[in-house]
Amino acid sequence: DSICFDRVNLSCDPTQSADLAAVLMQEGLANVLLVTENMTLVRAKVDVSVPRKRKGFAAQHEKGMDRFYEAVFQAILRHVNFDIVKCVLVGSPGFVKDQFFEWMIQEAVKTDNKLILDNKPKFMLVHSSSGFKHSLKEILNNPAVTSKISTTKASGEVKALEQFQGMLQNEPARAFYSLNHVLKAQEAGAIEILLITETLFRSKDILKRKVYVKLVEDARDSGADVKIFSSLHPSGEQLDLLSGIAAILRFPMPELEDEPDSDDSDD
Repeated sequence: DSICFDRVNLSCDPTQSADLAAVLMQEGLANVLLVTENMTLVRAKVDVSVPRKRKGFAAQHEKGMDRFYEAVFQAILRHVNFDIVKCVLVGSPGFVKDQFFEWMIQEAVKTDNKLILDNKPKFMLVHSSSGFKHSLKEILNNPAVTSKISTTKASGEVKALEQFQGMLQNEPARAFYSLNHVLKAQEAGAIEILLITETLFRSKDILKRKVYVKLVEDARDSGADVKIFSSLHPSGEQLDLLSGIAAILRFPMPELEDEPDSDDSDD
């Protein structure tokens, strides 16, 4: 089915599934990495000679750091696809990461770079012992960092779930859950946002799985925004409690409230 094909395609081109990027840096050296569940890909290595900071030569050091920051900035623009990447770790010893991030945002404002400005919340500054690739392991072994990464990566899904819950309270005729209600809404071309957990695609019942796959395909074809929730994140667990599937509608369908909400979802 298309969901499986998507997963195969992602496996063939790891950059299409790398929703975590990392920029590890120290003065004059940086590595831009893409991280998947199974591998870490070095997409760019930046090596710029920066004069040492000495009395009377501070200006040369600052110019060297500006050249370094510009090279790292260009590597991020070239290799980080913000349509896929949901979190960018920027790690360094000392204050290099903080100074670079401040420089990058100022540069983005100066050049009106909306790509960086719109994705500013995705950047996370963390401590690393060096700018080399092996430092990534120590960062990812820090539970506080992995918890923040999980929250950052799932922010789109969390926002959609909050929107659904608010709609359920204030405009219940535009918010429905359970397979039966969502299928009826899709038949009417009413789905604006489809929320579904990946758990449903792992059903042992092939016919049941086909129903969910077709629903996702049809919803996408009709222009709906499809959010697939990870069962490993609290937002996915919450959605699982609501049958694992829900929808925010483009227009009210009060008649659905009279429809039975029983469906064939897994218990």
